[in-house]
Amino acid sequence: MSNTLGAVQQNLCRSFVLENPSDTRLLISSSLPCKISSYLKNDRAFLHKQRLRFSTRFLDNSLRDWKAKFQQKMRRVAYMVPHAVLATDSFPKLRGKFKLDGNSELQIVLSSKSDSLLQIDFQITNGGESLVLHWGAVRTRNKDWSLPSRRPDRTKVYKNEALRTPFVKSGSSSLIKLEIDDPEVQAIEFLILDEAQNKWFKNDGHNFHIQLSGNSPQILGASIAETINVTIPEDLVEIYAYLRWEKKGRQNYTPEQEKLEFEEARKELQLKLEKGTSLDEIRKRIVKGSIKSQAAKKLEDKQHFTIERVLRKSRDLTQFINKNSFQPEEGKAFDSKRTLTTVELWSKGLEERFDGLIITRKLFKLDDMELMVLVANTEGKMKVFLGTDYEKPLLLHWALSEKAGEWMVPPSNSLPPNAVLLDKACQAPFINFSSADPALQLQQIEINIDAEHFDGMPFVLCSGDHWIKNNDSDFYVEFGGRTTKFLKGVAALHWEGRLDLQDMYRAWQRTSLVLGIKKMSGGSTLNTKQDVGDGKGTAKALLDKISQLESEAQKSFMHRFNIASDLLYQARDAGLLGLAGILVWMRFMATRQLVWNKNYNVKPREISKAQDRLTDMLQDIYSGFPSYREILRIIMSTVGRGGEGDVGQRIRDEILVIQRNNDCKGGMMEEWHQKLHNNTSPDDVVICQALIDYVKFNFDVNVYWKTLNENGITKERLLSYDRAIHSEPNFRPEQKEGLLRDLGNYMRTLKAVHSGADLESAIATCLGYKSEGEGFMVGVQINPIKGLASGFPELLEFILAHIEDKTVEPLLEALLEARVELRPLLLNSQERLKDIIFLDIALDSAVRTAIERGYEELNNAEPEKIMYFISLVLENLALSSDNNEDLIYCLKGWNHALELSKRKDNQWALFAKAFLDRTRLALSSKAEYFHQILQPSAEYLGSLLGVNQWAVNIFTEEIIRAGSAAALSTLLNRIDPILRKLAQLGSWQIISPAEVSGYIVTVNELLSVQNKSYDRPTILVAKSVKGEEEIPDGAVAVLTSDMPDVLSHVSVRARNSKVCFATCFDPNILAEFERNVGKLFFLKPTSAEIIYSEITEGELTEASSRDTSDGRTPSLNIVRKSFAGQYAIVAEEFTNEMVGAKSRNISFLKGKVPSWIEIPTSIALPFGVFEKVLSDNINKDVAHNVDALKRKLEDGDFNALGEIRGAVLQLEASSRLITELKEKMKISGMPWPGDEGEHRWERAWMAIKKVWASKWNERAYFSTRKVKLDHDSLCMAVLVQEIINADYAFVIHTTNPSSGDSSEIYAEVVKGLGETLVGAYPGRALSFICNKNDLNSPKVIGFPSKPIGLFIKRSIIFRSDSNGEDLEGYAGAGLYDSVPMDEEEAVVLDYTSDPLIMDGGFRQSILASIARAGGAIEELYGSPQDIEGVVKDGKIFVVQTRPQM
Repeated sequence: MSNTLGAVQQNLCRSFVLENPSDTRLLISSSLPCKISSYLKNDRAFLHKQRLRFSTRFLDNSLRDWKAKFQQKMRRVAYMVPHAVLATDSFPKLRGKFKLDGNSELQIVLSSKSDSLLQIDFQITNGGESLVLHWGAVRTRNKDWSLPSRRPDRTKVYKNEALRTPFVKSGSSSLIKLEIDDPEVQAIEFLILDEAQNKWFKNDGHNFHIQLSGNSPQILGASIAETINVTIPEDLVEIYAYLRWEKKGRQNYTPEQEKLEFEEARKELQLKLEKGTSLDEIRKRIVKGSIKSQAAKKLEDKQHFTIERVLRKSRDLTQFINKNSFQPEEGKAFDSKRTLTTVELWSKGLEERFDGLIITRKLFKLDDMELMVLVANTEGKMKVFLGTDYEKPLLLHWALSEKAGEWMVPPSNSLPPNAVLLDKACQAPFINFSSADPALQLQQIEINIDAEHFDGMPFVLCSGDHWIKNNDSDFYVEFGGRTTKFLKGVAALHWEGRLDLQDMYRAWQRTSLVLGIKKMSGGSTLNTKQDVGDGKGTAKALLDKISQLESEAQKSFMHRFNIASDLLYQARDAGLLGLAGILVWMRFMATRQLVWNKNYNVKPREISKAQDRLTDMLQDIYSGFPSYREILRIIMSTVGRGGEGDVGQRIRDEILVIQRNNDCKGGMMEEWHQKLHNNTSPDDVVICQALIDYVKFNFDVNVYWKTLNENGITKERLLSYDRAIHSEPNFRPEQKEGLLRDLGNYMRTLKAVHSGADLESAIATCLGYKSEGEGFMVGVQINPIKGLASGFPELLEFILAHIEDKTVEPLLEALLEARVELRPLLLNSQERLKDIIFLDIALDSAVRTAIERGYEELNNAEPEKIMYFISLVLENLALSSDNNEDLIYCLKGWNHALELSKRKDNQWALFAKAFLDRTRLALSSKAEYFHQILQPSAEYLGSLLGVNQWAVNIFTEEIIRAGSAAALSTLLNRIDPILRKLAQLGSWQIISPAEVSGYIVTVNELLSVQNKSYDRPTILVAKSVKGEEEIPDGAVAVLTSDMPDVLSHVSVRARNSKVCFATCFDPNILAEFERNVGKLFFLKPTSAEIIYSEITEGELTEASSRDTSDGRTPSLNIVRKSFAGQYAIVAEEFTNEMVGAKSRNISFLKGKVPSWIEIPTSIALPFGVFEKVLSDNINKDVAHNVDALKRKLEDGDFNALGEIRGAVLQLEASSRLITELKEKMKISGMPWPGDEGEHRWERAWMAIKKVWASKWNERAYFSTRKVKLDHDSLCMAVLVQEIINADYAFVIHTTNPSSGDSSEIYAEVVKGLGETLVGAYPGRALSFICNKNDLNSPKVIGFPSKPIGLFIKRSIIFRSDSNGEDLEGYAGAGLYDSVPMDEEEAVVLDYTSDPLIMDGGFRQSILASIARAGGAIEELYGSPQDIEGVVKDGKIFVVQTRPQM
């Protein structure tokens, strides 16, 4: 018995719950208490020694508590038994239980059946249906498993390395019986596998081990002390608590949380002891040099669980401004005057026929011919049109699909004439298209399809025996199914507040899948149905060259990168659009839309050398062309760093080191080795990470596949490599430590070549490193970059130490500080510039990753914290942007809002809301910029290369989402409702209150439907309303998330037409309206909101019957004015027959308003002068042209409007006109432009003609048609005034237009000239109200968000003044143009340096003066007035007034 117990003491097992405690008395050795006592004595001595170095300040009475608990457990020591040892009888005396999972438990019973036969019974209760024992035997002097010949039934050999025996199910239990008769077998080792879940059960990360030495079985664990709850040294608790804190993301803890963290750490360590792990093993695992020193430093500094922060330097943010802006070079991009091809003319006719319904337009090249495919969405049905100028007879061989690559036979109701059904396709002949135009001769075919069931149409063409394909692939046209689903998903994110579609809208609004939209810009119409195949807006020649070389580029990355290098200078010379083409190509490659390798083996060193060449060239362009830097950064992040020779060779060499070090030369590792040797790619970074995760999570193959799939690598992709990877990884537990070490080292090598945005690799390259031994980085030495700022290496080390912190604010501050410190090096050329660029790219990417991880930190956060996060992300975006002036001024605004909040200013939330709106506008502008330079290239090159249509459609959006803009948008969404609540803004701004009922219709832009007539009352929900649009006929309400000025043209139109017009700030409300498209709703505006509800047709009829109007637009009559014999008149001659109301009102004010209100000197070119000039002999050709164009207009060709305007600009001035105008201007004290030279007069004359030409503006023309106003009778006088170079401009409505309150003045103020207020400039003006009983107490109700101000030197302005303005029942003001002689300068505004915003006293004085001016003018006229004016050096100038509509 004593010998048996001696063996027990040497090879003690894990502690078990004993089935029969009464038997334990037979198994206690007299030496056992001594051993326990000795162990505890030594451990207490060790603990006392450690206390000298580690604080226990947060442990309180835990030691005393532990002593009491320990004494209680020691009293029960007789029942805490070391693992039993059986005699050679058959009675089963050794039993153990293990907790496997949930309620599942493993019990092992060992018994001796004879002198030579041992039996091991396994029983698992509450286990799965497919449990397997994965086992082997350990023989003398051999640690590898052997496979006993005596095996249970159904046992299988697994890879000649182990045996697998399935458990037999019996009720709720699963059973196996093993019999061991081989005396050489020293032990049995095993694992449990649940095959259904592919889940392994292990013994604390190791094999279960049953010692069978001398056929006296023992279940091995560790030392005897582990069977007793011994004390755990405090230094171990503290270090383990530190590790737990790090793992949780280094959150800031309160003292109570610190105490709890220590106790939880103690519990976890105690649990490890109870599971059989010794203190020495625990200490070895967790106490490493760096960890111990970090924990000790924390304790010495008394910081415990508080994160240190980087002290950011105070800097002037304006020093970060970049003004490198891109202006499209249209002549370079495309020739807008080229003749349309036959196919394009045919396409144009169909587009006009299906106005707004074409959702896909693709042009394919058929040798020298063309094939155009148009898809129209008509009430849920898809009409597919194919037209070609191919001269020989053609057959269309086509099918339908639910996904790309699939061919499904079309339903019979989809077949065109003369079609023949085949097995999985259909054939139909093209038919000749008949047209009166001889130039329009082609073949076409039309197919009607139920779009709900299919996503697209694959097809090929056949001419005789000749099959025609799309670059050796099938042609394919999408119906929008998948992309529509995508857009719905994005919309869902938007309404959930996770994605701001308004910010991102312009990035994808012109894609062909945005149904029925026409994009308007600058007053002209741009059709979104752009040619995919004609290269408009691209560096077409370059993209055509890329397409020609793609088959060569597909051979390998070496080929692709070398071709890109060869084309790079051509791209640079083509300008930003050329580099955009390179970016699109590289991005298609990076997102696996292009073939990476095709039947060509290439060494890794050759790939990295090609990368190195390309990135060197990109570096050179970055240095020499500052305006291209933003797009070059994106290209470089897509390509990766590369490296000359040795860098790529390490990929090939070091995989062999991994295999040799860890004895893993077969299976998946060998297949990966072959792939790496022949064609390494960015996929290898993902594969390496998947292997690390697989090993880290105890060889769970599900984790391996999860990592691969989340990064776009499927089983099919692994099999598609030239050197395919067929196998799954299969490592042994004892390989874990070595694999994690070596795969981690190898990941650095892979990222050094393939990952441009990898932070650790970028930092190592900049700070320098050398060989680390063990076969990795052998002979490598990278020197630190010269010129790094003092303390910069320490800053980067801080970043690496905190990169995974859950509390991200200190990390974000450090990342941004590092980027700011790098900026001087980025702006100056140096030898290793590209390494600095890659580091900056990595820091930028880390900010985005950190902020996304920090969203949880903002849950229930105070608004100041969210604003601070916004400022950090905004700073990051500004540092990455070429043209960032607006972003910098937004950042300054947010910083000031934070200061106002800290000072408890009562308007801080209102101020912050204005900068929120401005930031959204900046994001929208940036999205539009990216769309303008990237999307046309994506569409054209994507078409040439056969890229999946969904990848093309979302190309620009994905570029934007890869940067900080998406994270910034999310933060803005989060704080928007908070600021609105604090500022008491509510969910609505009512611009025009009117109680209405109508059917809901959604549109993207009000501009796209302004000329439409709805045949039933319609409530328009429009994403975009800019301010200059018309309200379409039949629209009774316009609801928008956009922010038009309350005094904008469309706002005045809405009030005049009794149309309900409001901005809604709550996306949930707008989402509800969008969900109810087509339904009938009732809207009732109140002072603060709109009450809405669904109603019935009967209720609409009842409401209509109460409306006394007949619903018809009244006709307006105006008297045509004639030339009165004078070309110019002074203000005293302004009469009803000579000028319009604008000029007469200015003349009336002169001398009648208080002296402190200035009225500018004015003269006018009266009515009839335009007609007189047109009839002059010198202009007879122009007159004939205008007459012909007017007839064309009468016939309904509205393109004539632009042609008439162009003709008017050809007029020449008679000598008499020049003489009279000069005379009147000088009499009035105005400068004569001609005195500064003939060119100055030419400028003035052109401005006058532009005013006359504005009679034929689209908006004005259609507006007069709606009210049946005779356009020919409309006459245009021109009011001439000297421009006041204003500090501010304002518009006053002396009756509040939103509420109709006549006791309250409402006014808006902008910085600079008033064009940004009355024109369609984005953003809002400063707005205020003022009670007429106290005009010295204005109340600001909105701070400005307009990013642009207009300024001008001393000049002359020529204002339109027609006889069609201010008619009763018709607001004609603002329809026609006022044109300055000189161009205004657009200035990006910094409101934090504007006294009107920053100086409360100054603001009070200016706004009160504006309010008093409004009161005085209203009193003079005796009726509400609409007044425009400016402020210069504190003085008030009124430039015009009219009755308020």
